[in-house]
Amino acid sequence: MSAETLNLAVIVGSTREGRFAPVVADWFTKHAAARADLGVDVLDLAEIQPYALRGGPEAEAFAKRVDAADAFVVITPEYNHSFPAPLKHAIDLLHAEWQAKPVGFVSYGGISGGLRAVEQLRLVFAELHATTVRETVSLPMAGQLFDAEGRLRAPEGPDRAADTLLNQLIWWAHALRDARRTRPYGG
Repeated sequence: MSAETLNLAVIVGSTREGRFAPVVADWFTKHAAARADLGVDVLDLAEIQPYALRGGPEAEAFAKRVDAADAFVVITPEYNHSFPAPLKHAIDLLHAEWQAKPVGFVSYGGISGGLRAVEQLRLVFAELHATTVRETVSLPMAGQLFDAEGRLRAPEGPDRAADTLLNQLIWWAHALRDARRTRPYGG
């Protein structure tokens, strides 16, 4: 990676069996990876299994990947007006690794498109001294938006929203990375 390339960690927050998260994550990850200014690292919590992280090499590997990120995009469904418990556990496992870094959100769900989950995640990340960006990608009735091969039926709106989110995230990632280099964050 060049000095201008940012490391974007995409966190896939659903771990449920039969989850729709891989479809959304695949679309968003391909969209983000097409940018020359981003390197993408996917942290799929179904594979990482945060409840199993109680120390040891797996926990250290997860912490290192989060620490290496310049920015995050959390892909979350909305379950019962909130976000999944394994996502909260994974976030709570770490502290300093999140600090002074920007976080964006791609949400999906029913009619609200996961926005209630995002609003709660903003509170969690604020407590960790992370900066959430305003723009989000919200996919209401997400199952109807994708075809059987996992392609968006009408990609123009979601692609435009993803670009807006990524542009904001990249601006904040550069600003905060430069600030951390000049003066380490001591929150």
